Amino acid sequence: MSLKEQITDDMKNSMRAGNKARLGTIRLITAAIKQIEVDERIDSLDDDRILACLDKMCKQRRESITQYEKADRQDLADVEKTELAIIQEFLPAALSEDEIAGMIADAINKTGASSIKDMGKVMGMLKPKMQGRADMGKVSGLIKAKLNA
Repeated sequence: MSLKEQITDDMKNSMRAGNKARLGTIRLITAAIKQIEVDERIDSLDDDRILACLDKMCKQRRESITQYEKADRQDLADVEKTELAIIQEFLPAALSEDEIAGMIADAINKTGASSIKDMGKVMGMLKPKMQGRADMGKVSGLIKAKLNA
């Protein structure tokens, strides 16, 4: 079953169960997918593109949570946290810190990266493997630390 079919099935189940919060979030996901399909004139997105879209949505939610908490708006932060949890259910299992460190070391060795100038090569190699499974902002920081050392 493709990821898009899985999302659609979950939307139907949420409708049947009367779970309005979950249904609303899943509708946001389907709207984001549909927007990309319309903008790029694609019939149906593949799972990799959907993962990239979900990853972007998670990043937006994390940023919103941070902003709402700074503004002392816990009610809005809680809504974003709920949406984030639902979106993350459709992403693959997260990588552990050891797995991330191993993948970074492997990518640095394979690309022959020696300075911060080579960061693009390393990120280009890691992004497809880690998309949706790790916070790429944190991964970027870890790569910078390794290349500066």
